[in-house]
Amino acid sequence: MANTATVQQEWLLVDAENEVLGRLASKVAMLVRGKHKSTFTPHVNCGDHVVVINADKVRLTGKKMDEKEYQRYSMYPGGQTREVARNLMTRKPEAMVEIAVRGMLPKNRLGRRLFNNLHVVAGTAHKHDAQKPRKFDLNTIK
Repeated sequence: MANTATVQQEWLLVDAENEVLGRLASKVAMLVRGKHKSTFTPHVNCGDHVVVINADKVRLTGKKMDEKEYQRYSMYPGGQTREVARNLMTRKPEAMVEIAVRGMLPKNRLGRRLFNNLHVVAGTAHKHDAQKPRKFDLNTIK
């Protein structure tokens, strides 16, 4: 059973170009959670840091780009805002991947800490070169 002292976290680099959003998010959530490791422990942060590049080139199937809505709430009366996926992609492309992965993580303290292991970038340049992230192919995960 793993604990915080024995966990070995590494940095992985995932390219999201031409990937379907939901399939990408489920695989990235599994990497962030650590379920691909043989030492996976459900109550411990044993996942890896995942850097997702090219988040602006992710795709949605069907008519979802024009029909899928993301909503947020400002906590003021009448502060609910809805936004179509195409507008969110042009305004803030990292948000679509972040929202999809966050929804697949646990909804508790551990899930909030796991979300800090996800780093999403719109282009190919990222600020985590010093950590030397290893390029990871998502097709190796089933």
